[in-house]
Amino acid sequence: QVQLVESGGGSVQAGGSLRLSCTASGYIYDRICRGWFRQAPGKAREWVAGINSGVGATYYADSVQGRFTISQDNGKNTLYLEMNSLKPEDTAMYYCAAGRASFWCSRDTNYDYWGQGTQVSVSS
Repeated sequence: QVQLVESGGGSVQAGGSLRLSCTASGYIYDRICRGWFRQAPGKAREWVAGINSGVGATYYADSVQGRFTISQDNGKNTLYLEMNSLKPEDTAMYYCAAGRASFWCSRDTNYDYWGQGTQVSVSS
């Protein structure tokens, strides 16, 4: 049984940094895409970043490009999201996911394993 567990969320001031982690248990090596999504209250879930775990190619939403970095450990069991220059609009519940290939690993319907989420709050 696959489980994804996120950690690292918290409350920071604007301009601060956080590093999210997502540890996977179970067999997910056939899920080529790993990604981070977020959902703010009253808003739809939004793709943040994706990584092709096979070749290591990374992709970012325009809203986080240049501020966030997605990466994985060599064993590919842990996914990270380094978040710098945080803004109040980054406040959301952040979810990691693993799934099948899609353009830029951005299509949420291609993801079939999801974590429970970790809250990120950025104050101005």
